Amino acid sequence: MDIHITIDPERCTGCGLCVTVCPKETLSIGKNGIAVVSGAETIACGHCEAVCPTGALQVDNLSDNSAAFATFQAGNIWIPHGDYDTAGLVQLMRSRRSCRNYTDQPVDRNVLEDLVKIGISAPSGSNSQKWTFTLLPTVQAVQKLGSVIADFFAGMNRMAENWILRKGLKLMGKGELDTYYENYYPTVAEKLHQWETEQKDFLFWGAPAAVVIGSEPGGSCPTEDALLASQNILLAAHAMGLGTCLIGYAVEAIKRDKKAKGYLQIPFENDVHAVIVLGYPDEKYALPARRKKIVPVFIE
Repeated sequence: MDIHITIDPERCTGCGLCVTVCPKETLSIGKNGIAVVSGAETIACGHCEAVCPTGALQVDNLSDNSAAFATFQAGNIWIPHGDYDTAGLVQLMRSRRSCRNYTDQPVDRNVLEDLVKIGISAPSGSNSQKWTFTLLPTVQAVQKLGSVIADFFAGMNRMAENWILRKGLKLMGKGELDTYYENYYPTVAEKLHQWETEQKDFLFWGAPAAVVIGSEPGGSCPTEDALLASQNILLAAHAMGLGTCLIGYAVEAIKRDKKAKGYLQIPFENDVHAVIVLGYPDEKYALPARRKKIVPVFIE
């Protein structure tokens, strides 16, 4: 990545903190006792800018807009390690549940844009930030995507009904269609029937908005990046009064269906990793989520 670091020699005291935190050894202390750009590459993480006690460094290709929110005010002070309410954070995490009942209240576009900004505060591999966000701000847009995805799965079911095709592909080492038939076909067939005859939405649950999180080529771990951003969005949405649900079926359909990507205006070379539907919840709970017992493995 091109280096865009400006150093004010009048402010720099030569403390070396920027050198210590730089993951790419982009900076060093020069002969004149102040910080200089001496490396050949950077990941534009902004650590140097954030650690400098005098404000002598600036990473010019980072934007203040990513922290300018329309629906709330966020502080611009770094919270030191350990200086936060752990119990409160855990309570928020455990209180977020997958929501499948929504009111008719629309989600303001400013809220959706703020959620994206919250999403990109997540880490990304090598700070590549190759994620993409496609917003569906109306129930009509969400339902249109639902129709496109329903058409995709109707086609999948028609292929899966052909046992000669299934077994032939399996003999060729391509058993995905046969696996689909065994594990998903009956459920998908039932839901498609209810979609067509009763207008029951078992894919997006009548949610009035959605966020599709993808990636451009070039990221070192794009799936992980997108899912980390997704978790930020899920938690923030709950804090903002919204219910959310991750839709795995939609991800698989968009990955495989040119029509779905076309509707979302997602370039062919881009990938999709998560689909979140959201809206104001029409459900309340008395208890936070519990999970199955897990036993971690320690390697000494």
